[in-house]
Amino acid sequence: MRKTLIAVLFASTLPAIAMAMPDGGDHRRHDGRHGPFEQLDLTKEQRGEMRKLMGEQMKSHHEITQRYLDKLPESERKAMQDELKANKEKTHQAMRGLLKPEQQKQFDEMHEKMEAKRAERAEFQKWKAERDQDKS
Repeated sequence: MRKTLIAVLFASTLPAIAMAMPDGGDHRRHDGRHGPFEQLDLTKEQRGEMRKLMGEQMKSHHEITQRYLDKLPESERKAMQDELKANKEKTHQAMRGLLKPEQQKQFDEMHEKMEAKRAERAEFQKWKAERDQDKS
């Protein structure tokens, strides 16, 4: 459940991030790359450090969120999870509705691959937690 909640929280923030970007988030350089820091013309080392800092921030955000979620009663966690899942599905359907039929097919395939990766990661995390529990 925890992994699902994390995935839902993460997925629910993606549309907000995309919407918050200036010009609808369409910042593409001539070489086809795009990202939030592309206009800064960062060196390879700077990009690596930025990714590292962003990763640490995401991990810290997750840990803080989890600390508070653990204090919630099970019924409230379930209600929150259900609401987040419904919101994610609503956003997913709205995004899909903006696409042409051939884009929808590609979007659906990308979504299926992403869900498969999430399931695989969840299975790995479960195995890892069990292994760590056995070591204790």
